[in-house]
Amino acid sequence: MARARDVDLDPSAPFAEAARAIIAVRGAEVFEHERDVLDTSDIERVHDMRVATRRLRAALEVFAGAFEKDELRPVLRDVKRLADALGERRDPDVHIEEFTKLRERFAAPDRPGIDLLLEELRAEQARGNEILEQALAEARDGELDERLRRLAELA
Repeated sequence: MARARDVDLDPSAPFAEAARAIIAVRGAEVFEHERDVLDTSDIERVHDMRVATRRLRAALEVFAGAFEKDELRPVLRDVKRLADALGERRDPDVHIEEFTKLRERFAAPDRPGIDLLLEELRAEQARGNEILEQALAEARDGELDERLRRLAELA
């Protein structure tokens, strides 16, 4: 799992300054994981991006008082939407990984049932990938990364 970057904070800094620094770093982290996130051969990319969105969402909620509600609400909504799409893709990733390991412990006559389940999970993963692809396109088209940077500047 990708480790969260440290944020250099002055303990005596005003609340809004801390908000600005943390949102800037956590927002950037989300989009650092975007590259190849749709590649199903490495499920850790989705995991890392999902964790980054969860950290960002938590920071936005903790520091909500530092932002104008009209500025924060649409950004938070879009971060949640992206996080939900990442979850749609992540859940079958985890199940596929675990059932693939489990399959090897079963005798050959019992494997067709697991193979059928894996086939269904791969179809679910593909649907999750389509949802994620759409959410990423909406984030890019809606300039979520830029809106996060502007939000950090406004705190």
